[in-house]
Amino acid sequence: MSILLRVAELNAAYGATIDADRLEAWQEFFVEDCLYKITSAENHRRGYSAGIVYADSRAMLRDRVTALRIANIYERQSYRHIIGLPVLGASGPDSIAAETPFLVARIMRDGRTDLFATGVYIDRIRDEAGGLRFAERIVVCDSSHFDTLLAIPL
Repeated sequence: MSILLRVAELNAAYGATIDADRLEAWQEFFVEDCLYKITSAENHRRGYSAGIVYADSRAMLRDRVTALRIANIYERQSYRHIIGLPVLGASGPDSIAAETPFLVARIMRDGRTDLFATGVYIDRIRDEAGGLRFAERIVVCDSSHFDTLLAIPL
């Protein structure tokens, strides 16, 4: 199977897991020593390291989901990801580089649906025992405006 198809399948499974509210399984898409960051295009262009969301390990991702389930109070909502085809970049012996456009619709409890986020995933992916996982996923959102708590991962 081609690398492009494997990366596209990884992205499809990633989006489906979030959309189905299987957030406890979401962290399994990442290696242990991963980086997951959500930032704006402007902040990414300026090279700012901080993000709206920042986690530098799978344990931090697990804690985020636990807080989401137990501590955070937010209006119930769900997402629907539309994920484009990845564009592969330079790959090394231990990683694959990819950029993939995305669109996320947010569906509120009352049924209202809004375009919530658009942008690009900038990824460094590792092949671990035949399975692809994100070593780094930088979620670069086209807009820097979020009208509500960014509770669910993008």
